[in-house]
Amino acid sequence: MKKIVLTILVLGLPFFTMTSCRETKEKTVIIEKEVEKDKGILEKAGEKADKEVNEKIDDAIEKIGDDN
Repeated sequence: MKKIVLTILVLGLPFFTMTSCRETKEKTVIIEKEVEKDKGILEKAGEKADKEVNEKIDDAIEKIGDDN
């Protein structure tokens, strides 16, 4: 019985040491893609409001004058 257990340990030990020491080669590839999407109604309204506000600010600056 001792010989069988000893034989199993002697034969099994190299198997476990070889499998546990292997390094796995994994490659991770990340691909980023930019996708153009249509503007929603809120984005369009926001851009229009920004444009109008910027025009009013420019008019106010012109009335005040530029110090430079």
